[in-house]
Amino acid sequence: MNLFRISWSNLKDKPLSSFLSGLLMTFGITIISLLLLLNKQLDDQFRKNIKGIDMVLGAKGSPLQLILSSIYQIDSPTGNIPLEEAEKLTRNPMIKTAIPLSMGDNYRSFRIVGTNKKYIDHFDASVGQGRLFQQDLETVIGSRVAEVAGLKLGDTFSGSHGLDAEGDVHADTKYKVVGILNPSNTVVDQLILTPLSSVWAIHEHHDEHGEEHEHEEGEAHEHEEHEEAPREITSMLIQFRNPLGMMIARGINTNSKLQAALPNIEINRLFSLLGVGVETLRGLAVVIMLISGISVFVSLYNSLKERRYEMALMLSMGATRAQLFGMLLLEGLVLALIGFGLGILLSRVGLWLFSNSVSSEYHYNLAAFGILPEEWILLGVAVLIGLLAAALPALGVYRMNISRTLAED
Repeated sequence: MNLFRISWSNLKDKPLSSFLSGLLMTFGITIISLLLLLNKQLDDQFRKNIKGIDMVLGAKGSPLQLILSSIYQIDSPTGNIPLEEAEKLTRNPMIKTAIPLSMGDNYRSFRIVGTNKKYIDHFDASVGQGRLFQQDLETVIGSRVAEVAGLKLGDTFSGSHGLDAEGDVHADTKYKVVGILNPSNTVVDQLILTPLSSVWAIHEHHDEHGEEHEHEEGEAHEHEEHEEAPREITSMLIQFRNPLGMMIARGINTNSKLQAALPNIEINRLFSLLGVGVETLRGLAVVIMLISGISVFVSLYNSLKERRYEMALMLSMGATRAQLFGMLLLEGLVLALIGFGLGILLSRVGLWLFSNSVSSEYHYNLAAFGILPEEWILLGVAVLIGLLAAALPALGVYRMNISRTLAED
């Protein structure tokens, strides 16, 4: 007797109830699996990019905004700060490295960041083609920039003012691509990197062009600006020599016009806020899975009542009660496995859609579709719910009186 074939036939005989039970299980699995995937992807991205950055020095404002804009490049900067003052504050012996960043332009929504070689080294990025930038208007681009924007070695392009693609184009000055970085799965994959002096030169030239001075007057004006206007940057990424360096942040926030934000504190606070919503959704998914189990129970209980004569007949023809019990357990197991399989598939579709949305706006790639260890636990939970829901009504097989059931029907 092929128990699996009989179980499958029984499920097909009740398509509506089987579909409802499977659908509820699928929804529950999909929500939990998608939350697990997103949590893993976001946590990996946040933790990987924050590694080795103990403090961010920038303009006064929201510390979280300063962290998001300077480390993850997904928000607007809080403003500019004088380079001289930032360098003065970072001469403290407790500070190991200080990496300057200057932002404000983009190319096709990819941010152009003025910095130095330390920034590339910090993320363990390496040049795959060409070389590092050495002078003004030379750029090294991330692998995702090269892929999406179609830039190649030797190409030139003009940046747009601001951090979105709608800004005014600096059409009279062009950057040149001299290097392309290997993929590193960090924020540098989606950045266009250039020396700090490039950013200053671009904006000085833009200011002079706006005033429509003659070329000679412009040169004189530029010389004057070099003497009078202090150099500004957007922020500095700082690494301490030891944990005692944390005390520096309090002194900066109290005694200077600049702001010192601590990434670990701000990101943990962000995750704790997001965690409330995630836990609520996860709880909802568990409830849906439990309702699915109840649905399987009700479906099999009603099925058992309707098929009492059929089962009594099978028993009279030599089938054992254990075989019938196993047949009903198989029905619950099949529904659980179908729900798990479809749930895992739909969660990947959801992750792909979410990744496309994030990629188009922030250029982060979150499309990693591997099975997580937690999802194997989820499979075990789904199977357990399916088996328990089927076992309760299936126990009625052992209480069945064969002769009475055959006589009644």
